[in-house]
Amino acid sequence: MNFNTYQEESWGTAVYPNKGSNFVYPILGLVGEAGEVAEKVKKIIRDDNGIVTPNKQAEIAKELGDVLWYIAAICSEFGITMGEVAIGNIEKLSSRKKRDLLHGEGDNR
Repeated sequence: MNFNTYQEESWGTAVYPNKGSNFVYPILGLVGEAGEVAEKVKKIIRDDNGIVTPNKQAEIAKELGDVLWYIAAICSEFGITMGEVAIGNIEKLSSRKKRDLLHGEGDNR
């Protein structure tokens, strides 16, 4: 499945207040889901000595799916496609790599 197809299909499952004119809701959801990914990793470090079992890997994959859903919703709210975001990101990273600037901070390198 490509990003744009995912975005279109996931948008059909979006149910939240003022869908289509409410970017705040999916942004808050993204932060929450990213936190859940971090919690799963934290517990792997704390409880499993950093060993990622197949079960833990599956749990993280589910949480990453939720992260992806919220990214798609944010894109839809702003009228941009996930494909555009992906292409723009690869172009940015490729430019940084060519200039040996993949390390460091900031967007305007």
